[in-house]
Amino acid sequence: MTDAALVSTDQEALTLPDLLTLTAAALPAAQAFEAAARAALARRVAPGGKVDADALEREQFAAHGLAWLSTYVASLREMDNWARRLQDEGAFGELEQLMLQAAFGEYLQQMTGGLAISQVEVVRPNDLGVSTEQAAALRVPPVERLIERGNTAAVRLRLAELIADGSFGARGYDETEAMIAEQFRKVADSYAEDAHHWHLADDLIPLEVIEQLSELGVFGLTVPEEWGGLGMGKTAMCVVTEELSRAYIGLGSLGTRSEIAAELIRLGGTEAQKQSYLPRIASGEILPTAVFTEPNTGSDLGSLRTRAVREGEIYRVTGNKTWITHAARTDLMTLLARTDPDEAGYKGLSMFLAEKPRGTDEAPFPAEGMTGGEIEVLGYRGMKEYEIGFDGFEVPAANLLGEAEGQGFKQLMATFEPARIQTAARAVGVAQNALELGLSYAQERKQFGKALLAFPRVAGKLAWMAVETMVARQLTLFAAREKDSDRRCDIEAGMAKLLAARVAWANADNALQVHGGNGYALEYKISRVLCDARILNIFEGAAEIQAHVIARGLLSPGRN
Repeated sequence: MTDAALVSTDQEALTLPDLLTLTAAALPAAQAFEAAARAALARRVAPGGKVDADALEREQFAAHGLAWLSTYVASLREMDNWARRLQDEGAFGELEQLMLQAAFGEYLQQMTGGLAISQVEVVRPNDLGVSTEQAAALRVPPVERLIERGNTAAVRLRLAELIADGSFGARGYDETEAMIAEQFRKVADSYAEDAHHWHLADDLIPLEVIEQLSELGVFGLTVPEEWGGLGMGKTAMCVVTEELSRAYIGLGSLGTRSEIAAELIRLGGTEAQKQSYLPRIASGEILPTAVFTEPNTGSDLGSLRTRAVREGEIYRVTGNKTWITHAARTDLMTLLARTDPDEAGYKGLSMFLAEKPRGTDEAPFPAEGMTGGEIEVLGYRGMKEYEIGFDGFEVPAANLLGEAEGQGFKQLMATFEPARIQTAARAVGVAQNALELGLSYAQERKQFGKALLAFPRVAGKLAWMAVETMVARQLTLFAAREKDSDRRCDIEAGMAKLLAARVAWANADNALQVHGGNGYALEYKISRVLCDARILNIFEGAAEIQAHVIARGLLSPGRN
């Protein structure tokens, strides 16, 4: 349907040529609006060209609004790129056209009227320091037309009709990516029922499941072939992660710790450390866990107090860590500790490859100098969360990452991009899961003599969920491709994670609303997905921290 008329009201319909002409013209206007907001904020927080940290904190509301605004502009750009690639392939059908139309209409409307950066905070143009004239400049005719014609009730109803058969739009994968997606979709589907049982029973994901994922190469997906991995890129990682997370966030998360550990060792380890650990991580022989957070620090890693003191050929670690995922059943901890007590902030931190024996339910941490216990949580239960106490726990000096003290935070920072991209992919998978559960229930559940899907507000919710899931997916894939091209993508990765986490929560919340009272019952999967989705706005950088980092990056020299 390369030239089909799109659904409209009684006004003139948009055709495909109209639509792509409008999006092409709207993007520069949106980018100019974002540039005006960025310049206005820079005058307040970086008058000399360098960001003043105190000023940025004072202007947090506007700064975080800028982060969201820039994320929306980047999202529209990537949706437009996605559409044009599909058009070139002859795969840009009515469903994809309507998704593009709705995304542009809704996001442009929010830019001009107010961006919701949380459920209770809305940033408007004047908050960003954008003048009335600059705001008016965004409302050029193509933008006005997309707002008027984009995310209308009629468009949403037609979208709901098109997704009713389980088609959610072409993702824009290449042939290899499509094959990977199909393979892992089947694997994930085979565990969809078991996953809900694991959640309800608060059980760890069974080891045989981990073994199957290991055989499929999940843990060595991005590890170079010379170290026993598959040597694939971050884009492939996103495809696999999304499909596994679509069945259960825990399945998609199993590879996260391996990804972080492998990146730490690949980028910062000695040759001996690479030879020792990378092949075993890639094969799944070693299951790693990340041990960074402390009870009173959260995102403030520069305030870590856990100490590692060298005594000859060992370090003795003393301190407390918390929110350690999958900790008991793992073999290797990437452990961040302070080796220089006189060096405040990040400079005194070092990273260790600390081996430990696998624990059991009865003895989760059977190692001398190490104790701990489970933290009971709402969701994300299949890997479990733990707190750990160290009291003279020994780590060989040879297991200091890179055999260099004081490099821990720098080494960790090198993993932020892939970790946040992977988390964004997890969020897209959870969002897709919520969408599918909501649609299925809306088709099966009858009220007042007809299926819930026949009611416009139910259909409209599901339609927008499908649109925004695609938006988050395309932004995430863009960040992954940037990483695969060896381009700096800290801002792009942060944007993908920021948006995808929000979409996952919104989809889960709306899908539960579609379920009504039944959605609140534990027997329905959506109750689990709601709990699982909520954590995505917190880990790998809480939404507020993520927005702050994005804003700082946007305002820093050389990033304009």
